[in-house]
Amino acid sequence: MHSPNLHILQTAATDLLRQLIAIPSFSKEEDRTAALIESYLQTRGIPAQRLQNNVWARNKYFDPAKPTLLLNSHHDTVKPNKNYTLDPFSPIEKEGRLFGLGSNDAGGCLVSLISTFLHFYERQDLNHNVLLAASAEEEISGHQGIELLLPVLGKIDWAVVGEPTQMQLAVAEKGLLVLDCMTHGKAGHAAREEGDNAIYKAIRDIEWFRTYHFPRVSDLLGPVKMSVTVIDTDNKAHNVVPPQCHFVVDVRVNELYTFEQILATIGEHCFCEVTPRSLRMRSSSIPVDHPVVLSGIRAGRKCYGSPTTSDKALMPFPALKSGPGDSARSHTADEYIYLDEIHQGIVSYIDLLEPVLAPQKHQQ
Repeated sequence: MHSPNLHILQTAATDLLRQLIAIPSFSKEEDRTAALIESYLQTRGIPAQRLQNNVWARNKYFDPAKPTLLLNSHHDTVKPNKNYTLDPFSPIEKEGRLFGLGSNDAGGCLVSLISTFLHFYERQDLNHNVLLAASAEEEISGHQGIELLLPVLGKIDWAVVGEPTQMQLAVAEKGLLVLDCMTHGKAGHAAREEGDNAIYKAIRDIEWFRTYHFPRVSDLLGPVKMSVTVIDTDNKAHNVVPPQCHFVVDVRVNELYTFEQILATIGEHCFCEVTPRSLRMRSSSIPVDHPVVLSGIRAGRKCYGSPTTSDKALMPFPALKSGPGDSARSHTADEYIYLDEIHQGIVSYIDLLEPVLAPQKHQQ
């Protein structure tokens, strides 16, 4: 059975999302949305706590002897792209959709998980503790977000991470390896046969990144994917042969390779200097026979591997990524989420977790 206050939860969730949209919350600038979420919980009698721009709370009958479930999503956003036609900070409602920056990624997930936490907050029959964490800096994989918060939260057994998946079950996701690559040449005048053009050296390596295929292909996550996304030199003048060329490679790694193996293969084939920005965002997965995954399968949801990464990558315990909204809308101009997706997201989260958190009552 659903909470008799389900309609109240749904209405409050959409109201909270409207308020979140209206407050700019770019990564590292989430202090005002953190204050809003903290206040939202405290006014409902929940002793929420805050660490920098991360807000968290425990269920009322938290018992250290029980296993603990973490409900997590983020409240930071990317900056709006230049193709917006609407005010990204105006929560405009039209034709059943709520427009605004962060509405889909991941505002709808966040307010749905907060409502789910409220639904379970006072339940005494749960066989798990329930932790809620609204985290910062997810969009930049920052160090002051969930990574900062996890040591404070104590032992966590598993998690549900709210990201837009149309409520399907992302049981695995690719790791993210961002590489800064540099080739070196020698400066000279472009009008004469002088210098050693670093761009031409970079082109050889860029072509390798474009065409090379790692042989191991994952059933869930597919192949490793490498994309060159940035290229630049220090040149300000057109007539100088560039002595250096820098380019960036975005590498999405399946679970069949370690980052070290990827870097070793690149080193065998490329001439450029390669510097990984981080080795933290590794591929992650949750067993398909985990009780929460089985609960989702019984409800008719499909398991899949996600090509995008999330804070799930920073969690040293099993985590399922699932939430209302559609990943294809994330970071797009005039971002939106359907109001019904939020309402159904709350119902779906509760239905997903009820058989796991209170199985005896659910069987009755």
